[in-house]
Amino acid sequence: MNEQVTQEAKRRGGRRERRDIRTRPDHAMLPTLDIRLPLTEPMDEEQIARIDAASLDILEEVGVVFRDDIALEDWRRAGADVRGERVHLDRHMVKSLISTIPSSITLHARNPEKTVALGGRKSIFVPMTGAPYLRDLEDERRAPTLDDLATFHKLSHMLPAMHSSAHHIVEPMDHPVSHRHLRITHSSMLHSDKVFMGMTTSGKNAEDVLDMCAILFGEEYLETHPVVVGNCNGNSPLVWDETMLSAMRAFNRRNQPVLCSPFVLGGANTPASTVPTVAQLNAEALSALAYTQVVRPGCPAIYGHYLSTVSMQSGAPMAGTPEISLMNFMIGQMARHYGIPWRTSNTLGGAKTLDAQAGYESATTLMAVLLSGANYIWHSAGWNEAGMHCSMAKFIVDAEQCAMGYRMAEGLNWDDFDEALSAVRDIGPGGHYLGHPHTQEHFQRAFFMPKLFDNNSYEQWRAEGSQDVTARALATAKSLLASYEQPPIETAADEALRDYIARREREIPAMDALNQEF
Repeated sequence: MNEQVTQEAKRRGGRRERRDIRTRPDHAMLPTLDIRLPLTEPMDEEQIARIDAASLDILEEVGVVFRDDIALEDWRRAGADVRGERVHLDRHMVKSLISTIPSSITLHARNPEKTVALGGRKSIFVPMTGAPYLRDLEDERRAPTLDDLATFHKLSHMLPAMHSSAHHIVEPMDHPVSHRHLRITHSSMLHSDKVFMGMTTSGKNAEDVLDMCAILFGEEYLETHPVVVGNCNGNSPLVWDETMLSAMRAFNRRNQPVLCSPFVLGGANTPASTVPTVAQLNAEALSALAYTQVVRPGCPAIYGHYLSTVSMQSGAPMAGTPEISLMNFMIGQMARHYGIPWRTSNTLGGAKTLDAQAGYESATTLMAVLLSGANYIWHSAGWNEAGMHCSMAKFIVDAEQCAMGYRMAEGLNWDDFDEALSAVRDIGPGGHYLGHPHTQEHFQRAFFMPKLFDNNSYEQWRAEGSQDVTARALATAKSLLASYEQPPIETAADEALRDYIARREREIPAMDALNQEF
């Protein structure tokens, strides 16, 4: 009898332990995603060659405008045909230059356990950035503050599918424009120990960001270790400006990668046709990628872009359209053709709230992005209203969607195949598997269990308050923030960062304009 009691207690304890494990919050970051599913590749080799040839023809015959005296002089020294501000690039020169770009990048976090890789089939999810408004914890749309930005960085730190804290997820409107890059960078570093992005809003701002990275990691470390990612947008069609080029040079010179990102509004600044749009975008990306290697041969760089199509009714940018997915598939093929890591945008949409439109647009984008094989998957959480606001509720839902996409992209697991087939023989016709040892051992990882989607009965849903996904997401956000613990940062490094910020804020006039001079 005592033995029976003991065994029963053990079973109860085992059940309790399994329940505790199942319900215990797990904030551990998912490792770099290794995509194992077949990629969607709509172009054959001949069509890839046609896009490549068309893009190189554009670079040779039409040329690209570089509105920057330093870049123009750099191109002259490299042997390019420079006519005023327009640079005509020989196809062999372009191919030779981009051949020195590394095919993969390891991004080093200050917590080595959160270091990630990208390139080939390896991918990471990065939150959205740049929103001038937010929907807050009460789902109110308003202007963001630095505290709001810190909140998003804390959530990024705690959400397993987010591999980065990004940078200005929202614009801190309570600080002068000229000083924001300093506070944004410090917030990215302080509230998370994941990898992050650096501001490229001017050459001077980029230098500040990199100086702060040198304080956190060490100047010599930067020479051999990518620790921060910048984004440089082109002005389609076929223009790169001084602001972006000066920031690009700052990153290149210190061996840090930039996203070379044409900003495509299909039908407005590109032809109103999918395939020719990719040919133009590819030419623009190649011109910037080649320039990174003029500045510093061998420095890491990322083939980037922002994709949108334009409504011919209103002129507004659209997301989640079939053409955007097709372009992502094509660009993935082109980036792999050149052997360069590439970036795309995720979970985009034009909805004004976290409604069905937001869900459909974001899900369409996410699936296409994963099947395209993108490496740096930016704007993966929070994007709404064509990027005009970041929603805290959508931030949480998007992160769970990315975790679901992560699980799908990992592909099939055959590890327990034989063991599970043995269970079929054990159970036989008409039984159930709920109590079988195989189920008990594997159920927690066998199927993804969404936390934000309600699968209970209608009656139970009513009894629990009839909450929609927005309410559940905001409750989750509040719960996460209540349990947040700031990751350790070396005291001397943080003090040095704060001293640097204080000095630069004294040197840079407080103004509502980008710092270009100080």
